[in-house]
Amino acid sequence: MDEEVPTGSDNIVTEYSTYEDFLDSQITSLDLYYLEAFIFTQIWQLVELGYRGSGETLKREEFEARKQAAEASRLSKRSQQKTLASNGKELRDAFLKALAQREEANRSGKMTSIIFIRDKNSRGQEISGYIDFAHRLKTEDFEPYFTGKKRLLPRPSDLSFFNWETQTSTSNPTPNYQVIAENASGLLFKNKRDRKIINVDPKAPSPGDNSTRTPVEAQKYVQVVIYDHTTRRKT
Repeated sequence: MDEEVPTGSDNIVTEYSTYEDFLDSQITSLDLYYLEAFIFTQIWQLVELGYRGSGETLKREEFEARKQAAEASRLSKRSQQKTLASNGKELRDAFLKALAQREEANRSGKMTSIIFIRDKNSRGQEISGYIDFAHRLKTEDFEPYFTGKKRLLPRPSDLSFFNWETQTSTSNPTPNYQVIAENASGLLFKNKRDRKIINVDPKAPSPGDNSTRTPVEAQKYVQVVIYDHTTRRKT
């Protein structure tokens, strides 16, 4: 993820290291000609007051405030880039690309995605299940997944898990979702933040309010479907 380049007046605080450097940039050769009798501190005062100068005038307090804000923004973006496991990875697999597109939103809490996966485990047994992506991101290192060293598969500890050979079935609540297993409409998940219901029945006309259903053409899996739920803060 590339850092955004400051625009407009914000260029000022990134271009100059100190306020004095900024004031110096505002002094023209004509200013020096007429003000040669002044020492530079006096010229700086004239520029700061807006009497002389060739560009935008900023008070010292405003310059320092913008400087601090620009530095905080830079550090925040750098920290985010280090946090995202998908950052800097060359992703060719459609499923990994889909996960990368959702990683930041799931880490920040803007979205809580549920991933349905159907495939075979290391023993060749067919398994399927629903994974709380945001919860897995917080409890597991996803670097091996984005580098292709591991495959993301459902586990008995996930939201829902089913082993088709052994007929083993489990369901577990997560910090984001409550599982509603005994329901005529099939498996349902209730978001704990806004209490909205996500219906994962493929025959349902919609998965629910603020939710979308996206089938993914994953090359390395039998079936993948992602349910994205956008959470809204109470006002």
